[in-house]
Amino acid sequence: MSRPADAFPRSAWFWVPSLYFSEGVPYVIVMSLSVVLYKRLGISNTDIALYTSWLYLPWVLKPLWSPWVDVTRSKRFWVVAMQFVICGALFLAAGSLRVPEFFRWSLGLFWIMAFASATHDIAADGFYMLGLNQHEQAWWVGWRSTFYRTAMIVGSGLLVVLAGCLETKGGLPPLRLAVAARADVPVVTNLAPAAIRFTPQPGEIHLLAQPAALAIARGQGSPGTAQAIVAAAGQWNQEHGFLQTTSVARRSVGSRPWPAAFQPLGAWWHQQVLQPLQEFLTHHFPKDRPAAVAAAGNLGIVYLALSQPPPAGRPLVVNLQPEKSGLQFVGLAAGSGGWVVRAGERLVFDQTNWNEPAAVVIQLDPNLARDGTVNIQASSGNIPLAWSVTLLVVAALFLAFSCWHAVMLPRPAGDGPVVTHARLTSEFFATLGSFFQKPRLGLALAFILFYRFDEAQLSKVISPFLLDDRAAGGLGLATGQVGLAYGTFGVLALTGGGILGGFLAAKHGLRKMLPFMLTAMYLPKLMFLLLAWFQPQNFLVIGGAVGLEQLGYGFGFTAFMLYLLYFADGPHKTAHYAMCTGFMALGMMIPGWWSGWLADLVGYRHFFVWVIVSTLPGLALALQLRIDPDYGRRK
Repeated sequence: MSRPADAFPRSAWFWVPSLYFSEGVPYVIVMSLSVVLYKRLGISNTDIALYTSWLYLPWVLKPLWSPWVDVTRSKRFWVVAMQFVICGALFLAAGSLRVPEFFRWSLGLFWIMAFASATHDIAADGFYMLGLNQHEQAWWVGWRSTFYRTAMIVGSGLLVVLAGCLETKGGLPPLRLAVAARADVPVVTNLAPAAIRFTPQPGEIHLLAQPAALAIARGQGSPGTAQAIVAAAGQWNQEHGFLQTTSVARRSVGSRPWPAAFQPLGAWWHQQVLQPLQEFLTHHFPKDRPAAVAAAGNLGIVYLALSQPPPAGRPLVVNLQPEKSGLQFVGLAAGSGGWVVRAGERLVFDQTNWNEPAAVVIQLDPNLARDGTVNIQASSGNIPLAWSVTLLVVAALFLAFSCWHAVMLPRPAGDGPVVTHARLTSEFFATLGSFFQKPRLGLALAFILFYRFDEAQLSKVISPFLLDDRAAGGLGLATGQVGLAYGTFGVLALTGGGILGGFLAAKHGLRKMLPFMLTAMYLPKLMFLLLAWFQPQNFLVIGGAVGLEQLGYGFGFTAFMLYLLYFADGPHKTAHYAMCTGFMALGMMIPGWWSGWLADLVGYRHFFVWVIVSTLPGLALALQLRIDPDYGRRK
């Protein structure tokens, strides 16, 4: 039973925004925030994409228990109960990051959170359809999607900014290296790390630098020499583990151990499928080369090491960048005054390389007209502690939402068990069977599976791409900058796109707006290819590209959400909508399995080309949909 129309303006604002914001929080934790978290804790791209993609499984399987949610307790009960379960899982996950087996324990808790979140989604979406009529659903779908996506942007944006700030507050004391541009110093022509020796020092662990202060010659230099030094520094750092990420299995995807019963199948898969595919891809699509250096900027080299070995199993990640503040941080003002870190932006020290010299190469702008000095800061905070505190903040926020909904959610008259058969089991199978009797089911499921085929692969790689240094093909942003790009530029653009999509769909109908929404959904993916190809250093350019993609995504995703509501409409709309979103999750989970492996294999440039190609199936299927011209439009 729908609520009276005159109650809509008075009550929906008290529960729709908060309900869908809280629906997005656990999803963004396990799907997006976990990617950045594990990247900062040293897990490899391949393992991040593989293991976090499996976290989609609860959303894939939720159609199997969505009828039970529909035919047992009220939707209100399930919403409040699952929110308290998620809150408890967040508190435990925050503590798990401080133990040696953090990856295993945190993944287990994320699994619990994912199952509770999937159940919460079933109940929340059913509650939404019970409380609003068809036009109200179309009017609110833009706001609903906006608040849901705002939660995702807060999780992958503002919370990442918070974690990035906390990362700089603990750990090792920051090292400030004074770098001077002078006309009376010799030009550096070669890299000689083998001649550098560091002596362990007593006291607290800290960073050591040779030389303690660096002077770089102003004027014109040799582009070939500069390129050779940057390449040699990258190779040295790679060979000595300074650019290495932690792999859970320490072996390739194809060589992971198989259970004894499946050893023959595993050997066949590796020899006949995976190995030929890897050889084909690496031969025809070689990995990105390091970015070319400026035409004639001279270089300076400094070597870093630790005074003592770090704790076992706790590698220290050191980030280097010119000190920036205010408008410099977002690219609206001159930053480093012509100094750029070309190699060694992000270094990993562990018990095997802590006293080896890590090479850092700094280049001057060849047009620098006078002498000057800049501070290059090397910082290494307590990363596990920073992320533990961040998760605790999220847990406290979610506890507040849980209490709010326990009091403020309305009690619609139609909110209760939906039972039309004598037995619960028969009701379950009747609800499940009625979904597969819907007309044009095959086309609808294909569209649901492939509409976000490109996004399923992109979402697992974009954060590592922004964080990886330029020698690895990334953009070399700090953790806080990655969060700022999504939490400021992204959230404003996404909010505008989602609201605009909802208003236009309510005015013109879904069918008329679908071609425009498809264009907005897919075309802006070109931004990531351009970022990978040109590797801009201006943060404003990077943030603008991210914002443009989010604007298109917010506008185009409105069409997807409206189509799910359209296809699920009927007596069992709650369960049927959950089944639709389950297939949507399957379409997000499977491509994520290989996305990190593919990006590691062919590099970011070729990977983003593949992402753009991946938009074609969803586009072709969307153009074949049959939608009521009046659906969503005010009657």
